[in-house]
Amino acid sequence: MPKFRTLDDLGDVRGKVALVRVDLNLPMQDGAVTDDTRVRASAPTILELADAGAKVLLLAHFGRPKGARDPNQSLSRVIDCVQHVLGREVMYVSELAGDVVRQTIAILPPGGIALLENTRFWPGEEKNDPALVQTIAANADFYVNDAFSAAHRAHATTEGLAHVLPAYAGRAMQAELEALERALGNPRKPVAAVVGGAKVSTKLDVLEHLVGKVDHLIIGGGMANTFLAARGIAVGKSLCEHDLAATCEEILAAAEKSGCTVHLPYDVVVAKEFAPNPPSMRTCNVHEVAPDEMILDVGPQAVEALADVLKTCRTLVWNGPLGAFETAPFDAATVALATTAAALTREGSLVSVAGGGDTVAALNQAGVADEFTYVSTAGGAFLEWMEGKQLPGVKALET
Repeated sequence: MPKFRTLDDLGDVRGKVALVRVDLNLPMQDGAVTDDTRVRASAPTILELADAGAKVLLLAHFGRPKGARDPNQSLSRVIDCVQHVLGREVMYVSELAGDVVRQTIAILPPGGIALLENTRFWPGEEKNDPALVQTIAANADFYVNDAFSAAHRAHATTEGLAHVLPAYAGRAMQAELEALERALGNPRKPVAAVVGGAKVSTKLDVLEHLVGKVDHLIIGGGMANTFLAARGIAVGKSLCEHDLAATCEEILAAAEKSGCTVHLPYDVVVAKEFAPNPPSMRTCNVHEVAPDEMILDVGPQAVEALADVLKTCRTLVWNGPLGAFETAPFDAATVALATTAAALTREGSLVSVAGGGDTVAALNQAGVADEFTYVSTAGGAFLEWMEGKQLPGVKALET
């Protein structure tokens, strides 16, 4: 694993100014934050620096304002939530750099925390403009990146600052990088990967990368239908990308070459309509799907077999649900396999790392998110990591 400086490498920070990149891109409804997970993730880093006497300036983006000020996307809207989670007063600053920030630093006591305005209000943020980077850095002594979820972006506050200031990984970033290293960097073998979701086209790079890295590749969701169809199985009205048959064959061939076993469902739950508990619902062999039926979940026999596969593995990486989990009872396969993975993790026989929005929602629904070794809330960054891509925000922190 590449070496990163962490907060453990900081000396005395009392009175020093820390620029801390966090993820405050929070979901909101009726003016209130509906999920504070991301704030809680960065709270240990923020509080550790504040308690050590640093003056902490928080950097974050919110929404997609496209380089212009938009009051609806101002970080002033989330400051109450940040203060509540931290249990501290946080000063809101309507600028990102310059005199106003300098004046704020002058009146901020050691251990004080300030939230600077949405970084994306400045066009230079997404362009990683060196001039903006220098202007922001001019007010600080060091930089801490605690936003893995934005690490796949080479922006001024996610990548640029790491090149002009002493740069460190925050506690959440450190935990994420250590978990990812255990999952695919240097994992205990055998390794299994669960990849689900609606479309093969959105996960092509992931699948192509994983077949060379894992021992077992479990494919679920609408993606499995495309692989079944590529193998000549009629999938009825199921969600399926028939034009990707040749690509699926290439992935299967690559898996065979590298000794990776691909697991596709052999029994499935089907229905004639996509609705909660439809009367037409039944479980059947994949070869028995009628032309007017759609596959909506993996069947119980296949799930049992997949659970047996996990029992032989030492590491699991999970991205995406096995079925249409948002609608009962098509969450059954995802819940059952996640419950097995959680039990194996509890026993200490499995290191389980999961990530991506749908995945987190599915594991929460199964009530086992807290029992996995690590669950990443990062969407795009987690996916790009699973694709084997270099993440600019992470690369910039390497020593």
